[in-house]
Amino acid sequence: MPKVLVIVPFPMDADNLARRRAQLGAVKLGDGLDFEFRPVRIAPANYVSQQDAVLADIGIMEAGIAAQEEGFDAVCIDTVSDSGVSQLRAILDIPVIGPGRHAMLAALMLGERFSILAMWDRWRHLYTKTLAELGLAARCASLRSAGLQPDNQSLLAGKEDAYFPALLAAAQACIHEDGADVIILGSTTMHEAHAYLAARLPVPIINPGPLTYRLADTAIRLKLAQSRLAHPAPAEPALARLRAMAAAAGA
Repeated sequence: MPKVLVIVPFPMDADNLARRRAQLGAVKLGDGLDFEFRPVRIAPANYVSQQDAVLADIGIMEAGIAAQEEGFDAVCIDTVSDSGVSQLRAILDIPVIGPGRHAMLAALMLGERFSILAMWDRWRHLYTKTLAELGLAARCASLRSAGLQPDNQSLLAGKEDAYFPALLAAAQACIHEDGADVIILGSTTMHEAHAYLAARLPVPIINPGPLTYRLADTAIRLKLAQSRLAHPAPAEPALARLRAMAAAAGA
């Protein structure tokens, strides 16, 4: 049975990891595909600075460097920042899929202009980076924040009554004020709000995490992976050093 490794970008306990795994319930993949959700050992407190970006890349790369050796057929990254994606694509021959760029590209299959709906404004740099890399700034109607403090562990649990309406109001502004015809959730930590928003909005709303699971399934079935010309392998792999760094961090 094909196996997919989903790398969760923060260390967490089993209960909080189960909240991440609950994203699988949002997509019908059928039988014949197994998913393992694995938290990293190295991570920043949150993704709000360039220091955080470096730690995130290292932590996610370390968590996935052995995926191919362990028999996984694809890797998904559970953060819209796409941290570690380019690094793992250089190391692995199996497909490595990040939700950020794929959500934006999928939005253009569904509409003409998309908005990214975020929890808070300090995540803005994550989206502008990917928009610049893809050359899609002109197709982004807006980056809107609901002004909510995110929790990368318990997600939205216990805060639904306050957070869901705030996210809905921000999404409606994306549509009616900014001209978006597709909405992208700006974080996989927001997945618990997807069903609520989708039932109340007149446009498609993309749930980035489950999108990557479907894309992983497709890549495996079609025997596709990242181009080695676009993602050249390192001249001297540093896998042992990365493992040593992670072991030291964990200690």
